Amino acid sequence: MEERKRVLSLLVDNTSGVLSRVSGLFSRRGYNIDSLTVGVTADPRYSRMTVAVRGDDQILEQIEKQLGKLVDVLDIKCLDEGEYVARELVLVKVRVSDVQRQAVISIANIFRANIVDVASDSLIIELTGNQSKLDAFIKLLEGYEILELARTGITGLSRGSDNVRYLD
Repeated sequence: MEERKRVLSLLVDNTSGVLSRVSGLFSRRGYNIDSLTVGVTADPRYSRMTVAVRGDDQILEQIEKQLGKLVDVLDIKCLDEGEYVARELVLVKVRVSDVQRQAVISIANIFRANIVDVASDSLIIELTGNQSKLDAFIKLLEGYEILELARTGITGLSRGSDNVRYLD
């Protein structure tokens, strides 16, 4: 079977231990998480988790079923390609000499990235976008020395209001 990527948006109780129970489900069954982001929603009683996973159809179906059995998971949406908006944030610290500085700033400008820190020998660049945009940006920086890099992982919401789950 062909391996595919799936992005799941989980609405969960905002209580201690929820992240541990969700991630534990994956580790106990030997499933890998490509990306995981968590944050509180507009209602502080709930958090939204965005989980990116890979597997064949059978594994992906099992993951959804097992997540649905967790008492803390209130809603699961499969974010289908083209039917959701997703973003990721990357911070990249690049070593730059005086000669290289303007070239790196030009690359950042092309991607509409922000320079968030300037030091005598480095820049920290912030970029938000989809995964392919971030990957392309990092690839262009490969000619420079990347000192540190941090990516948040993707977070996403389905388009429109038809699929919104309202909780009391």
